[in-house]
Amino acid sequence: MGKNSFEDQNFADTSTFSEDFDYKGNGTPEPPPNDENARPRILLMGLRRSGKSSISKVVFQKMSPNETLFLETSNKIVKENIRNSAFVDFELWDLPGQTDFFDPNSDADIMFGLRGSLIFVIDAQDDYIEALNKLHSTVTKAYKINPNIKFEVFIHKIDGLTEDNKIETQRDIHQRAMDDLSDSGFDQLQLNFHLTSIYDHSIFEAFSKVVQRLMIYLPFIENLLNLLITNSAIEKAFLFDVVSKMYIATDSTPVDMQSYELCCDMIDVVIDISWIYGVKDDNASSAYDDYSSSVIKLNNGTVLFLREVGHYLAVVCILREENFDRRGIITYNVLCFRNAIQQLFELMNKKSNPEIK
Repeated sequence: MGKNSFEDQNFADTSTFSEDFDYKGNGTPEPPPNDENARPRILLMGLRRSGKSSISKVVFQKMSPNETLFLETSNKIVKENIRNSAFVDFELWDLPGQTDFFDPNSDADIMFGLRGSLIFVIDAQDDYIEALNKLHSTVTKAYKINPNIKFEVFIHKIDGLTEDNKIETQRDIHQRAMDDLSDSGFDQLQLNFHLTSIYDHSIFEAFSKVVQRLMIYLPFIENLLNLLITNSAIEKAFLFDVVSKMYIATDSTPVDMQSYELCCDMIDVVIDISWIYGVKDDNASSAYDDYSSSVIKLNNGTVLFLREVGHYLAVVCILREENFDRRGIITYNVLCFRNAIQQLFELMNKKSNPEIK
C-alpha cells in the first residue's frame, strides 16, 4: 500500500496474518485471564448524596439518569467487577459517605494499598466546604498508605449550573483544594479535576480519563492510532469500549466533546439496529460481534466509520467525505490496527500467564 499503509511504519509486525485471523473476525481475542491481585481498583468516595451511586449505575449498568432519582443512600460498600475487555478490567467500589475508612479498626491498608484510582465526588450544586475538608483528609491519608494511587475529583451535577458558574466553581474548588494540600506539605500530591453530569456525556469522558491513567499499554495504543490517522487521512480516531462507551485511547490530536458525543451516538445506533436486524439467535446475549461495522455519512460532509477490533472493542473514526474515496486503504489499515491489538492481547496474556510460551 506504499506510504498510505501503516504496515510499512514497522511499529508492529502486521506483514502476515495467521490462518485463524481474518477480517470477518475469526479468532477475535478474548480478555486474557487476570491475577485478581493485579487488577486495578477504582474507589468512588464523597459525602452522602453527592451522586456516587448514580454515576456507577449510569456508566456501568445503563440506568437512565432519571431513574437515579429513586436510588436510596448507600449504607454499605458495593463492589462490582467490571470486565468488558482486556483494557476495561477493574474492581469498582462504591463507598458510603458516612463511614470513616481510616478508622484504626478498618482495613485501610488493604483498601487503598493496591494499584488503582480514588475518585472523590463533590456536589457542585451544594455548599462544598465540608466536601473539600473531607477531600483533603481522604487524599492525604490515602497517599500515606499508597503514594502511587491516582486521585481524581469529579465536580459533579454541573447540569444545574450556567456556563459561567461551571468555570467559577471549578476554579474555586481547584484553588481551595490545592492550597489546602500546599499548606499541609503535600505539594507533590496531584489531583485531576473533571466537570461531570450523568445527564450528558461528560461523566463517560471523565471515566475514560480515569481508566486511561491505569492502562500500562496506553502509549502503545495511542501510537497505533496516530499511525492509523496519519496513513488514512482520518481526522480523529477513538478506541471504544462499546459496553460503557468509554474511550480506551485516542490519537494525539485534542478531543473535541462534540466529536466524542457523535461517536457515542454512533455506537448506540449500531447496537440498536443490530438488536433488531442482526441477531439470529433469540438467546443471544449481545448484538455486538465479530462482524459489527458501520459507515454513517452526515449532511455536513463528515463520515463516521466503526469497526470491531476485539472483544467489545471498536475503533471509531471521523473523516471528511472526500477522503473516504480511499476506503480500501482505510479498511486495510484498520485491519492492521486490529492485528496489532491482537498481538498486544497475546503479550498481555503471556505476562499474566508466564507458563505460556
